Amino acid sequence: LTALCGVGFMNWSTENRADKLWVPQNTIAETETQEFQSYYQSTSRFNDVIVRASSDSSSVLTKAALLDAMIMHQFIETKEVKVEDETYTFTSLCTKFGGSCASDNKFDGVCSCFILSILKMWDYDLVTLLNDDDVISTLNGYGKREDLEAVLGKPVFDENDYLLSAEAFKISYLIEDRSAEAGSDEAGTEADPINEAWEEEAFLATVESVPTDFPSINVDYFAGRSFSDEFGGAITGDLLLVQISYAVVFIFLGANLGNFKCGTGSRWTMSLAALVTVVLSVGAGFGISSALGFFFGPVHSLLPFILLGIGVDDAFVIVNAFNRERKVSRSSESNADITKRAARALARAGASITVTSATDLVAFSISASSSLPALASFCAYAAIGIFFLWLFASTFFTATLVIDERRQRDNRRECLCFLTRKDPIKDDSDGFKEGFLSRYFRNYHAPAILSKVGKGVVILPYSG
Repeated sequence: LTALCGVGFMNWSTENRADKLWVPQNTIAETETQEFQSYYQSTSRFNDVIVRASSDSSSVLTKAALLDAMIMHQFIETKEVKVEDETYTFTSLCTKFGGSCASDNKFDGVCSCFILSILKMWDYDLVTLLNDDDVISTLNGYGKREDLEAVLGKPVFDENDYLLSAEAFKISYLIEDRSAEAGSDEAGTEADPINEAWEEEAFLATVESVPTDFPSINVDYFAGRSFSDEFGGAITGDLLLVQISYAVVFIFLGANLGNFKCGTGSRWTMSLAALVTVVLSVGAGFGISSALGFFFGPVHSLLPFILLGIGVDDAFVIVNAFNRERKVSRSSESNADITKRAARALARAGASITVTSATDLVAFSISASSSLPALASFCAYAAIGIFFLWLFASTFFTATLVIDERRQRDNRRECLCFLTRKDPIKDDSDGFKEGFLSRYFRNYHAPAILSKVGKGVVILPYSG
């Protein structure tokens, strides 16, 4: 069944664009956003560097700091990046603007690119900066006080609005958006392979080397690919957590479904069967969801955790009911007796897991009608996954439980079930015996809270 549902993965699609995830669809907000973008479409990617002096208490507008910043800039400007046998530099990728330099007669090279920085006062040329004996005077020619405040961090002026110092300044590099050329809109992503390669190999590689290569400055930076890098790192971390959580749950299940020590009464194979039930449900649910046209978004990585919790709960309920229905020793049960016991267990546990699953399914199904695409898709995936959890728990998991019970009755080993143990079955009691938790709630917890003192202790915290 899961393999059949997996055919839906042929229609698998992902969506990472913020406007397609978090902007309500078929609303005035969406219409106005589209109208705004039709007039003022974003055509550039921003890569920003905030430059500070290496000493927090000093001004960054010293010649040494400016020289290091200029050299850093030239590395970013001239670094060549190869993508699919094509070589790119900043000047070939930048958003063309013209007039980015202070000199009126320079409109080629880096001066033709859209850069916002005080380094324009030296035409982004290291030699020009080296020959400048009064950098503060030069910077005061940048523009009015408001212009300087736009690019400087915590600038200090005298009473005549003459710039004296600043703690930081910003360099902004704008490069043309090439995501449409890569077909990213059709793929539901914001991928821009050429610009992303330049950002990684030229921009980020340079600014990350500042602590070792440029001792007089410190930098903070943000690249156009920074969000996707952080998101990718978070997803990788989530995948590791999924693996860890499944391993922990496997051990927890093995310790609570039966004896922790392998032997008579242990149920490690059922612990594995419970996890397989969840995995089958995830596969089938994701396949059907894809077939129905729902996209997979960033928040969907939480679904394996949610389905794992619900699936494990169903497994505990079914196994507990199955154990309680045993009235005789295992060795005296026939295959038919075990099958009847499973039927009685499902009559007891089936109602519980059906009601809880139906409640979760209805809640997620209603939320799937949300106007937020990310929430609607997530809830649809969850609802379909919960349905398959219920289906596989009441069929696959219950069937494996019956087979495992036959194994225990025949005193066969757990992993190598075709081998019979030499030692006879131990503790083959006449019927089910309550475990520690059941005995605790029956003999201590329930009597305590139902006593006069217990009632008072329970009511008091909620009385006001």
